[in-house]
Amino acid sequence: MTETPLRPPPRYHLEEGLAVTCMALLVLITMGNVVSRYITEQSFAWTEEVSVFLMILMTMAGASAAVGRDRHMRIEYFFEDGNGQPKRGLGMFGALVSSLFFVFLAMLFARLVFDDLQYGETSQGLGVPKWWYSIWMPALCLVLALRAFGLFLRYKALK
Repeated sequence: MTETPLRPPPRYHLEEGLAVTCMALLVLITMGNVVSRYITEQSFAWTEEVSVFLMILMTMAGASAAVGRDRHMRIEYFFEDGNGQPKRGLGMFGALVSSLFFVFLAMLFARLVFDDLQYGETSQGLGVPKWWYSIWMPALCLVLALRAFGLFLRYKALK
């Protein structure tokens, strides 16, 4: 796989730190649940709820860093086969579509947060308000959209 001729991407310490923190918490929660199940033959009811939230958070944070580095998923056959303008055009198109997609997704998640707040839904495991979990999704989608738009601008700057 050849590298794209983009200038070096900026660092993504916030997204990487969030993803690493989520992974560490997942390991600790899972290990605690396994030990508890082994000793008491019962598992913690809340671990699945928190683990699902952490996995989603980790995925979004990792995806944001990957998009910013131009390491996101794409059909490499078409992208790597091109050079110069076709490659630049495909990169710009992919980044712009990704940016628009995540803006749209942020709007849908904002609607979900609004519904969670309006109807006062609570989670099944812990009984906490569901918006505690869903409030992060629109924000992370907007960060992803901004990272994709930044990639679009980096492709656009190529000559």
